[in-house]
Amino acid sequence: MKGTTIFWFRQDLRLKDNPALSAAILNGETIPLFILDDETPKEWRLGAASRWWLHHSLISLDNSLNGNLWIERGDPEKILTRMLKQTDAKSVHWNRCYEPWQIARDKKIKTTLTNLGSSVESHKGCLLWEPWTTLKKDDTPYKVFTPFYKNGLSTQPSPNEPLSVPSINKLIECPMPKDKISALKLLPEQDWAESIGKDWVPGETSAHAKLDKFLTHGIHKYQEGRNIPERSSVSRLSPHLKFGEISPNFVTWHVVKASRSTQIDKSEAEHFIRELIWREFSYSLLYYFPTITNQNFKTNFTKFPWRRDEKALKLWQEGKTGYPIVDAGMRELWATGYMHNRVRMIVASFLTKNLMLHWIQGARWFWDCLLDADLASNSCSWQWVAGTGADAAPYFRIFNPVTQSQKFDPNGTYIKKFLPELASVPNKYIHDPSNAPEGELLRAGVKLGVQYPLAILDLKETRTRALEAYKGMSSA
Repeated sequence: MKGTTIFWFRQDLRLKDNPALSAAILNGETIPLFILDDETPKEWRLGAASRWWLHHSLISLDNSLNGNLWIERGDPEKILTRMLKQTDAKSVHWNRCYEPWQIARDKKIKTTLTNLGSSVESHKGCLLWEPWTTLKKDDTPYKVFTPFYKNGLSTQPSPNEPLSVPSINKLIECPMPKDKISALKLLPEQDWAESIGKDWVPGETSAHAKLDKFLTHGIHKYQEGRNIPERSSVSRLSPHLKFGEISPNFVTWHVVKASRSTQIDKSEAEHFIRELIWREFSYSLLYYFPTITNQNFKTNFTKFPWRRDEKALKLWQEGKTGYPIVDAGMRELWATGYMHNRVRMIVASFLTKNLMLHWIQGARWFWDCLLDADLASNSCSWQWVAGTGADAAPYFRIFNPVTQSQKFDPNGTYIKKFLPELASVPNKYIHDPSNAPEGELLRAGVKLGVQYPLAILDLKETRTRALEAYKGMSSA
């Protein structure tokens, strides 16, 4: 295996538009390697939903490689060191990751492998804009999204035409047994694994099909439709992006291309790209402020009197709060591993402001349940809603779940999909059953506390409580 190259798959489980893979194969015979790294900090090991996705994504990737994906589990430094010695490989390629623990790990690995005489090359394959390229004039990072967005558009290069699929005839045949992926034991035992599979097909082929469908049908009314949970106006690409089955460069390039050919409206394209750049902004924040994963970005919130209420937390997690839009969102999350973005904001506001529970508790639940659980986006989004983060919504902005439901799900279509027990409740009462006439609910076959729970809190009272706590913190 003289002159062999090892390509290390990480958050880039694809062949197309994969800079590090293309560079490795151009170098010569290549071992395509995936390492399940459970040596990561325990709190950031992949959640159950993500592990389900990873299992199926690896199967898809292995099929694309004609069964030649090498699979290992354990400490990447030890594994790569051993493989270099066993195969006499001379170089290692990977695409850069930006989570704090991965940066520290990768630096250590690079030093170790270089000392062994190996060439180690890292590439940009996971972001449009790497954090150190989008700084202010004084070389400090942006803390507000709009200036970050405008600066990036004016200073960063346009997306590149995506790299084609490299030739895989130089791959070294994998000597591992056929059950190599099953041996990782990624599939969870939860009963929801089967229901998730009805909604999602992991893998690069599925990611490309989803982008094509979105450009054909969804993006044309994206600005308005992205706020309506019942509509198919969002791309649903987030899990594919999280696992790198499709690159942000590939997505952006095709969206721009479609807008230039008048296939789609430019304003719709710009709005969608803006949302992709929110992801870039989150990664910049994570890179420069790594404690945002478990500490308030706004340090004055260390004085905030977050409540502890395990019973209320469990009711929120199970979708039993008595507020249908909140409960529908939480049950969508459990059943499908996903939640519509508008509803994510509503349930997060309910947890952090009406229940006044710490945003970390919500972020950890999402980390375990979301297929698209991404450390940067998850941390920054929760802090944004909680009012504790960079460029955050002010704490006094509290989403009222009843009025949000009336505005964005007026006919209760989304609610009825995930709360079938309310299917016969008239639209007039479906947004707030606890304040509906008992007779109307009984005629719909609903008795509160039996078929559907009574509201666990009073919105007005808890809003007042949250605002008083915020004022008290601010004046302390």
